[in-house]
Amino acid sequence: MGKMIRLYTRQNDKTLRQLERDGRIINHRVYVEMHFGDIAPLFMESYDWFTKEAAKMLPKPEDVHAPIWCSISKDNCLKPIPGTVVYVLEVPEDKVIYFDDVKWDYVLNRIYLPNNDEDAAAYKKHLKEIGVSNSFEFFEGRYKGMYPEEVAKIRESWKRAFRIDKWTIFNVCGNIWEIRKEWVRKIVHPGEEIPDDTDLIEG
Repeated sequence: MGKMIRLYTRQNDKTLRQLERDGRIINHRVYVEMHFGDIAPLFMESYDWFTKEAAKMLPKPEDVHAPIWCSISKDNCLKPIPGTVVYVLEVPEDKVIYFDDVKWDYVLNRIYLPNNDEDAAAYKKHLKEIGVSNSFEFFEGRYKGMYPEEVAKIRESWKRAFRIDKWTIFNVCGNIWEIRKEWVRKIVHPGEEIPDDTDLIEG
């Protein structure tokens, strides 16, 4: 067996039935849409992009249409609230794709993700030279459809979200395509504390 990675993820408690019935939990695109409600159309393009790019690095099961994101530390994991549970997982390392959650914000907002500070300054200068104040406008604003080469450049920059420049529990997240029953080490309900590694028991 290869190296196992400890991950933590908060999910709707309806997933407990899915886990018992199917032996696994998967996410569906419609769940992401429901989570965002009326603003879902603004963000789904970014989530679809993430799913497509991540699947190039780690092929996903055919019935999976959206990612499951996990914290790498209990100290930065969302705590269980009514209607949710937290799954404490041990996942094979080769089933995890790491990404930078801070960089993800650039993808979510559909703006250019610079390579470094110099690149950020150069891109800002580039926008000024072509008379654009915000690169988001290439997608939704007054310049939508007018600068396909700029859209392509922005999309290409988003791949940097999978590059970890600084490894901390606050910016690094793990993407998995499914939660298998055999990976679940603990299910934490509202009002319960997420256990330390030394306190982990099965179940």
